[in-house]
Amino acid sequence: MLTIKDSVHDHIEVEGVAEALLDTPAMQRLRRVRQLGTVQFVYPSANHTRFEHSLGVYHLASRALSHLGVEGRTAERVRAAALLHDVGHCPFSHNVESLVQRHTGKYHDDVDELLASGEVGEALRDHGLDPETVAGLVAGEGQYGQLVSGELDVDRMDYLVRDAHHTGVPYGTIDHGRLVRELTFVDGKLVLAEGNVQTAESLLLARALMNPTVYQHHVARISKAMLRRATGRLLRGDYDAETVRRMDDADLLVALRTNEETADAASRLSTRDLFKRAVWAELSDVPESLRDADHETIHELEAEIAADADADPDSVVVDVPPEPSMRESTSRVVVNGEIRRLDRQSPLVSALRTAQRNQWRLGVYAPESATDRVGRAAARALGLDMDGSLVREVRAGRHATLDEFR
Repeated sequence: MLTIKDSVHDHIEVEGVAEALLDTPAMQRLRRVRQLGTVQFVYPSANHTRFEHSLGVYHLASRALSHLGVEGRTAERVRAAALLHDVGHCPFSHNVESLVQRHTGKYHDDVDELLASGEVGEALRDHGLDPETVAGLVAGEGQYGQLVSGELDVDRMDYLVRDAHHTGVPYGTIDHGRLVRELTFVDGKLVLAEGNVQTAESLLLARALMNPTVYQHHVARISKAMLRRATGRLLRGDYDAETVRRMDDADLLVALRTNEETADAASRLSTRDLFKRAVWAELSDVPESLRDADHETIHELEAEIAADADADPDSVVVDVPPEPSMRESTSRVVVNGEIRRLDRQSPLVSALRTAQRNQWRLGVYAPESATDRVGRAAARALGLDMDGSLVREVRAGRHATLDEFR
């Protein structure tokens, strides 16, 4: 058995199949993949990795299994899945995942091949575990897969606390000890036991506060968009998506630096010479057709904006985030002996959904010298404002809202 000192959970005991998996190349790669990708450009201390997060998820899964009385082979499968749940991540975590998925058809939790081959597959089989079954648990399949990937999963419990700890913000603090202790299965569904509506709300509130402050901070979004744009150009050259998918953060940066087409973007990221906001538009000001636009449509709009603004086509980025969603709101709690969805029990959910929609922003980014031209061209091309005047007010150091130009 190994005992590892952790910044969040103190001491984590690793044994059994997890100990055998820990030093496999697939797990060790996660030491070189940052948990929060480009959030480091906002919070310099956000340099924690997928490796330590995976250890935290393993630790909370072990505690949950002990509380639920799950033992033997079933428990080992879940512990293995908890430790391995992030081995499929791309470099910089989620930052380039959607791009790679368009080329490979695989997300980070599609790990069947990765778990079946190499040292990971050997370790699982040596401990009598079927890699395909463990991969299913990583994807959230079956009753116990809910512990690894679901509305009340231990993955969420660890990353909220860990991300808050390493960024220094207070919003992700949750009582993960109580959450783990109150988990139970009812008719095969993972729920929180009687008297825990507020416990479920705390998880929801933590995520709702962390989203605009950390995960969707505009600087993190701009740098993510720049990284994604540069990686896309890399994939149109000598690199294939499967190769990029298995890189770590340093591998990708080196590839970007040494490629003529992406060297400038790599330099900007390395020196934090980031694009600025030319447009920062609210949900109500963005046409529905634009919110639903596919990748090719967005690319065509970027080219149109660049031409209108007399700007380099590679220096205009249109960033349309997904429609606001709140997966945690569908978590289940026991109330008066009945299983109820949180969004049908808690009035807080409706308020948080409204706040989430109010926080949603469409962004158009460009080099600082071009933000005024690009902002006006973007407003025209995207149908945001009849006067084409929704722009980033760089000189005044503030954001122009659409209402100010009406």
